[in-house]
Amino acid sequence: MVADPPTLVGVILLDADPGIQEINGLSVLGPIEALGQVCSAASVSQAIVSLPAAHRDQWRSISTELQRSGVIERFVTPMDELLNSAPSVGHNASVQLPSARIDLGKLVGRQAHSIDRELVGENITDKCVLVTGAGGSIGSELVKQIASFGPSRIVLMERAENALFGVDRWLKEIHPEIERVAIMHDVVDASTTLSHLERWGPDVVLHAAAHKHVPLMEDHPAHAVTNNVFGTKAIADACVATGVDRFVLISSDKAVNPVNVMGATKRIAEMYTQSLAAQVSGMVGSNTKLSMVRFGNVLGSACSVLEIWADQISAGRPITVTDERMTRYFMTIPEAATLVLQAGSMSGQTTASGGEVFVLDMGEPINIFTLAQRFVRACGYSPLIGAPNGMQSPDQVPIILTGSRPGEKLHEQLSYDAEELTATAHPGIARFNEDSAWFIDTMDELIDRLDRARTSTSRQEVIKAIATMIPTMSLNTGAAVTAA
Repeated sequence: MVADPPTLVGVILLDADPGIQEINGLSVLGPIEALGQVCSAASVSQAIVSLPAAHRDQWRSISTELQRSGVIERFVTPMDELLNSAPSVGHNASVQLPSARIDLGKLVGRQAHSIDRELVGENITDKCVLVTGAGGSIGSELVKQIASFGPSRIVLMERAENALFGVDRWLKEIHPEIERVAIMHDVVDASTTLSHLERWGPDVVLHAAAHKHVPLMEDHPAHAVTNNVFGTKAIADACVATGVDRFVLISSDKAVNPVNVMGATKRIAEMYTQSLAAQVSGMVGSNTKLSMVRFGNVLGSACSVLEIWADQISAGRPITVTDERMTRYFMTIPEAATLVLQAGSMSGQTTASGGEVFVLDMGEPINIFTLAQRFVRACGYSPLIGAPNGMQSPDQVPIILTGSRPGEKLHEQLSYDAEELTATAHPGIARFNEDSAWFIDTMDELIDRLDRARTSTSRQEVIKAIATMIPTMSLNTGAAVTAA
């Protein structure tokens, strides 16, 4: 038996003109304010929502009204935006489940910023670009975005064999015209890192390699220091030594007023990069522009919350949330990668050697508990708060609170309270300058102390060394942190 095809009832417009009663053969049913009434009167079961970028702030209210009316929604990007957007070259900003494909941008009510492709192209087209952590979520997306600009060569630096193989294979199959170099290498090895840069002579280096998982880094602070701080030091030093034009450090919102090991080590990596930029400005003949790009969580990255929830739902288990008060900033992987390229291309516009910390526009923080409920509904299920008493309905997915993990904040920040963000020419990117003289003058001494501490068998000694550079770092990091 073949199901009857759906019947098109009509359209609802954001700004309905009373004089327009029909568009392309479809009846105009009214303005957006009449959405619920129309759905009820016409017994609507499904709705296609197509909003232009300027009105994406109405996503949530429309979704809420459709859910209240029992209507299944399907989001479709307007055709003119599809035609005018940059080509999709990597992740499609979605999570795939057996039951649904989830549009991640819509899930958080976010419209991606566009970029100045001409400016970015000036720094990438026909240039040699090296990406560390090239097999990771951000690193691999950077590679795919970079490839769309026609570089002369892409150097893939990655220590994980399978991840390196995957991104190298993608580049070979999709862009055979681009010369590629796959280097299985740990960037922490400073002397070999320098040798690789001397051999391949990159014009641009994007440093995405890092440890990122907060609870794991609380347990392994020496590893966090080694990878996040000394990995950054090794590649940044090599860039200056070999005359790389641009170096961009991928940072994190957890580097703001850090209270956990991961955030603290990312902040120290920023500090070292700023210190090096100050040194470069005084070097004769050196023109390396060093900058940092700081942003929050990316949706759909490896081992991120949405991937965890997707696995839990697929396995028929409840999904877990640590604290119902917790909020985070989110953007999609493709948008994060494109804005990193944009910000890196803007470095040096105010100072010759750069040293800027760019902050991406992350929008408003999202409540994780609310996000979990949206995710469950987007997968076609109903959220059930707490562990079920007895047998739950097949269309329900329980959401269980597990408690904050060691080192977690309830809320993240993107800049320090004392810093004033300065607008740039791009609406999705801000910049701030801080008084960095206090650590620049003592950076060598601080780094030496940290270097000695990371070889210690005492976890507490490593924490103490980190705390000498990060005033907000607690010496008692065994429990979850609830301060903002």
